[in-house]
Amino acid sequence: MKKLFLLLLLGFTLVGFSQTTEIPDPNFEQALIDLGYDTAPIDGSVLTANISGVTYLEIDNRDIANLTGIEDFTALTTLYCFDNQLTSLDVSANSALELLNCNSNQLTSLDVSNNAALTALFCSFNQLTSLDVNASPALEFLYCYTNQLTSVDVSLNNALTELDFGKNQLTSLDVSNNTDLTTLYCDFNQLTSLDVNNNTALEFLYCFDNQLTSLDVSANTALELLNCYKNQLTSLDVSNNAALTALFCYTNQLTSLDVRNGNNTNLSPFNSTSNPNLTCIYVDDASYSTANWTNIDPASTFVNNEAACEILSLGDNTSVLDVNIFPNPTANYLFIEGNVNPVSITIYNLLGAKVIATSNTDKIDVSELSNGVYIIKISDGIDQTDRKFIKN
Repeated sequence: MKKLFLLLLLGFTLVGFSQTTEIPDPNFEQALIDLGYDTAPIDGSVLTANISGVTYLEIDNRDIANLTGIEDFTALTTLYCFDNQLTSLDVSANSALELLNCNSNQLTSLDVSNNAALTALFCSFNQLTSLDVNASPALEFLYCYTNQLTSVDVSLNNALTELDFGKNQLTSLDVSNNTDLTTLYCDFNQLTSLDVNNNTALEFLYCFDNQLTSLDVSANTALELLNCYKNQLTSLDVSNNAALTALFCYTNQLTSLDVRNGNNTNLSPFNSTSNPNLTCIYVDDASYSTANWTNIDPASTFVNNEAACEILSLGDNTSVLDVNIFPNPTANYLFIEGNVNPVSITIYNLLGAKVIATSNTDKIDVSELSNGVYIIKISDGIDQTDRKFIKN
């Protein structure tokens, strides 16, 4: 009887030590063989004891379509499985997982519902339509651009500092509770609104190529880069963003742009082109901006204040006299061309002060004027035309 008991005990012990994990995907098993966690030939399984203590697993670019068996990598903290053929991935059993990179697969589902330790998730270039990461409160970096997501709620992920949702189909995005967020990519989506008022630590905001009609960044005083081109914005005010060093707001419908943040000399690049209805761009120093920020529409002019904009609105009255002025901008001379006798010519600066007055000439020396924008009033004694020109 004692011998029988010992034999049974030995049998149970051997079974315990020889427990296996099913690995149905031969490419996955071959990767484990290559890494030394399994031995040839491929038989659809691996000793569980060989993988249960693995903390780092890199199996990218292996044509793996099925990661069944990953659940027994119970100590896993880092998993790189990008550039494979996965259509679904469940890592909910890998509770120690801290970093997951599953970019460039064909994922339609991703389960991270039990991954509280997760701090970085890269799931871009897949076919995900939904993503729930609120079970991962320690998450700091989330990149899931180029999927088919329509909405994302990351409101419980308070540790997030970098979010990238670019090139999805997002119609809504809630980052209201992510107060530590420093970088947000949500470009190439279908967002009609974006609330970043609670994201006071935000430094980099990429929200271009959406359908935004308004954007309030007044609370984002740490903002250094704002890229909001190709939206439907009608106004933009970055006067409260003193840390701003780059602004891209081209291809919108802007009629108002205020860049008077007290730090324009450190703001470059700047681009506000393709806003044909934008007449006045409010800046710290119109002369500086005119000389240094060249990516603006012909109809746009840098001005220091509302009064200058009001004066500017009186210019470019082109319907009375058929005349042209050239070159524009100019450094030395301004020429008047057209079938008109310019009896009276007066030039005003944007403060409304008269700086040049002459008559009976088609050539005006403006070389002594300071660099900036001016209004020239040309009269034939009966009718008058006002034009805007730039002295540089």
